[in-house]
Amino acid sequence: MSQVHRNFLVSGAQRLPLALLAALLLLGGSSGCSPPDPVRIGYVGGISGRVADLGITGRDGVQLAVERINQAGGVSGHPVEIISRDDHQDPAAARRVVEELIELGVSAIVGPMTSAMGVAVAPIVNEHKVLMVSPTVTTEELSGLDDYFFRVSSTTGYFSTRNAKYQLSQKKLRRMAAIYDLGNRSFSVNWLQNFRRTFVAGGGEMVTEVSFVSGGDEKYIELARRALTSGPDGVLIIANSVDSALLCQQIRKLDSMVPITLADWGATERLLELGGRAVEGVTVIQTFDRASNNPRYKEFRQAYLLRFNREPGFAGVYAFESTNVILKALERMEQGKDLKQVLLDIPEFEGLQSSFRFDRFGDVTRPHASISIVENGQFVVKD
Repeated sequence: MSQVHRNFLVSGAQRLPLALLAALLLLGGSSGCSPPDPVRIGYVGGISGRVADLGITGRDGVQLAVERINQAGGVSGHPVEIISRDDHQDPAAARRVVEELIELGVSAIVGPMTSAMGVAVAPIVNEHKVLMVSPTVTTEELSGLDDYFFRVSSTTGYFSTRNAKYQLSQKKLRRMAAIYDLGNRSFSVNWLQNFRRTFVAGGGEMVTEVSFVSGGDEKYIELARRALTSGPDGVLIIANSVDSALLCQQIRKLDSMVPITLADWGATERLLELGGRAVEGVTVIQTFDRASNNPRYKEFRQAYLLRFNREPGFAGVYAFESTNVILKALERMEQGKDLKQVLLDIPEFEGLQSSFRFDRFGDVTRPHASISIVENGQFVVKD
């Protein structure tokens, strides 16, 4: 373990509150010299296939949060154990692994990482009353529900509306084409609907909307050609980072100048690695700033880089925060309460870049969504 990583873990220990005796009893206190039973937390994400960058980065954010609290003595003296499962970005697989995690006795679950998987598994955690906190699920299908599904990211409506207003006011675009992935329908369709409504209300027009399924038989050059046939002022891509990068490359072969904007889903470091010069100038909406000067974020980012040798991105940051939300609630557990209610009773959480709070439905709104542009292979906040 590096010294920076060790210091990061220790600094977390100094900020942890004293646990209540009731939490020890609830979590199964140990007797004699027997080691205390572990507190188990599940993680579900797509750690293989086209969305693996999101799932792996999220898993590593969870890992870092758990290593930090274990270095500090665990939850009420109990070590925290992660049980990680791959949902393969497949609803049936996601439901199966969530059922498995519940059978293994996890206290809560971090994940999943895409909206389609969130919609698939939410009924299961609700049935079993097991808290689930997602780092990156944003679909409004899960908004405003009194359930056991929470999330630390803003909704598709928030992101897409902000993006549409930016395109209208800053880029002076009036005729937009869209390419969107139906493999994550609950995200992409919801995102497009909100963008379309705001864009049209502001005087714009959606001239072409082209759908595809990630990993299917569609040729990216044909998708790009169909999107550009009507001569749009700009192109909106709602897809994962791999597909977004490949689509940008094909669009640039046909039109080197047309502005391209992405949904937040595609804005991972993988986009920059695969897209190269084709993604230069692309805009994206996010509530995450890679250049933030917040000391908490800078400390975390340095520890993450040394631990995993890559940038955490928004998925790593939000997974770390999701895990800490669960850990903080576990520390405050009292006999007779469930974890959901304990979490709702906490007024505010200290995030890596800003504080946030849940409403009574477990939804959260970040303080500001910013527009970033890709410049010299980096995401740079512009507005």
